[in-house]
Amino acid sequence: MIQRKTHLDSLAIGLLIACCAFWGLQQILIKTTVAEVPPLWQATVRMVGAVVLLWLWCLWRRVPLFERDGTLPGGLLVGLLFAGEFACIYLGLQHTSASRLTVFLYTAPFWVSLLLPRWVPAERLRGLQWLGLGIAFAAVLFAFSEGFGHSSSGQLLGDAMAIVGGMLWGLTTLALRTTRLATASAEKALFYQVAVTAAVCPLLSLALGESWGFSYSAWAWTSIGLQTVIGAFASYLTWMWLLRHYPATQMSSFSFLTPLFALVFGVVLLGEPLTLQLMLALAGVGLGIVMVNRRKARP
Repeated sequence: MIQRKTHLDSLAIGLLIACCAFWGLQQILIKTTVAEVPPLWQATVRMVGAVVLLWLWCLWRRVPLFERDGTLPGGLLVGLLFAGEFACIYLGLQHTSASRLTVFLYTAPFWVSLLLPRWVPAERLRGLQWLGLGIAFAAVLFAFSEGFGHSSSGQLLGDAMAIVGGMLWGLTTLALRTTRLATASAEKALFYQVAVTAAVCPLLSLALGESWGFSYSAWAWTSIGLQTVIGAFASYLTWMWLLRHYPATQMSSFSFLTPLFALVFGVVLLGEPLTLQLMLALAGVGLGIVMVNRRKARP
């Protein structure tokens, strides 16, 4: 029986910050690699590598992946939602800017907070927590607002794909908490997601006419390696483990850190300017997260 906690402790907070930091860096990795490696082919290589790593991990840890435990329907649903999210992200980037897509993608916590309490009442947010969620999202919107002044003809399509991607991310979290996967191991829950995505992405890549190959630069392979080992394997496995033990609504609030970490890494690694706007946005997200995770006062 899984012993769930009602609040995030220091371990959970530390792991969430580490995951969000890497996911922010991952956006830069994808951005600097996509010119050399087509996006959905890049996702295919990454997910196939994650499947192999996860399978080897489960062999070493003796975690069963293929036993009949009633998780197959939920697993296939979660896998398709996860694959759909990735497809929306990569296809959306062809029509809108990365900054706009990032803001709309991170509407996912609102979907989790709106829908999950209908099945799991303990996940319901109070008024102050909803206010904190709103402040965090407004801070992200403020950080990226400069990029909203430049529109293009196909931008609405990309924005719509980003919103759908955020919804699919939220629905993935909902399915993980409300189907038989809620009692499955973190490894098995992740295996469904990366395995289905590894099967779907190459089909989409072929449909879009992307060129496949393996003759890439050392930097491209380093980028894909980091995205695979740390991103699709280690960080996602950590997220799955956290979902099994901590409130998903409180965890989701931390995801607002990811786009801001991407801006911070842009400052550190790409020499982009550190603006007052970014610092205020970081403070706003921090305040929002504190409000969402504040314990209810005891009577």
